[in-house]
Formats: sequence, C-alpha cells, structure tokens
Amino acid sequence: MTTEETIKNIKKELRANMNGIASQYMRENGLAYHINFGIELPRLRYIASEFEPSHEVAQQLWHENVRESKILATMLMPIDRFYPEVADIWVSQVGNTEIAQMAVMNLFSRLPYAPTKAFEWIARDDELTQLCGYLIIARLLRDGAEFNERTTAELKDQMLAVAPDAPLALRKAIMAINLNF
Repeated sequence: MTTEETIKNIKKELRANMNGIASQYMRENGLAYHINFGIELPRLRYIASEFEPSHEVAQQLWHENVRESKILATMLMPIDRFYPEVADIWVSQVGNTEIAQMAVMNLFSRLPYAPTKAFEWIARDDELTQLCGYLIIARLLRDGAEFNERTTAELKDQMLAVAPDAPLALRKAIMAINLNF
C-alpha cells in the first residue's frame, strides 16, 4: 500500500469513528484544532494497530492540524527513523498540552536519546517544549532510569527555577518527578 493509500484509509477510519459530543466538549474546553474528530485514545490505538509503522505516513499525519492525525503520527513513527533533528522539529510543533503528552507517551520517551533531548528541552524558553522535557524525565524515572549526582543537581536547579512561575500543566509535570528533595 502506498503512503497516499494508507493516509486515505486512515482518514476513512477517522471519519467512521468520529464522536461529535467529545469533539465539542474539547473545543469548549480550549482544545483548538482545525479538525477534531473526538476519537478516544483506545480507539486511536486500535486504528494505529491496523497500519504498519511508517516514517512517511507519520510525517504526513503530523503536518495536518487534525488532533487524531497528530496522535496517530506519534503511534506510527518508527523509533529507528525518528532522528534527533526531527524530534526538535516535532517538539516545536506540538501546539498544545494534549499533543505534548501523547508525543511523550507514544514516542519521545521511547527514543534512545530521550534523556539528552529531555535535558535540552527543559532548558529552552518554550513552555510546551519544557513540558515535553519534564514529562520525558518523569516517565524515565518511573521506568527505573537513574541519573548521576551532577545530572540530578542540574535537574533540581532547572525545576526550582521554572516551577514558581510555571503554568499548571508544567508545574504538574515537574511535580511528577520525584527526586526526594
């Protein structure tokens, strides 16, 4: 199946599974997308399981301002073809907290260079980029990762510098990191 055929089939699945009530609720609560089908995460996981991971398909889906397309892109991107430069581009295009969380859960935290990117991203000025960095660190620690003393000290310094003035989503991500202060 070609990339175009795969995209066409994915869009057919999205239209068939749309949930207008959920879409309207999200829109009323500030999640602004060009298109939002309101499809729940378990259904999106099922749709993703029907397609082979593909760099080309994921790239095309990511560049649409459609909630479900962006989430599916994070599920269909092969880890071994997602280079650090592309990660930097995608993180700059996250757009909102929901997509940040989905990108971290489905893709960013699973990358072999996730710790490096996380520390780069928490040092940036962009709130959503920082959010992705802190969410990655929280997931890595939850999954048993350990940081050396110097890295832990750097993380604590970053957290203390950002936390007091951070928006709620960013404060929650920071609080999810348990470093036993």
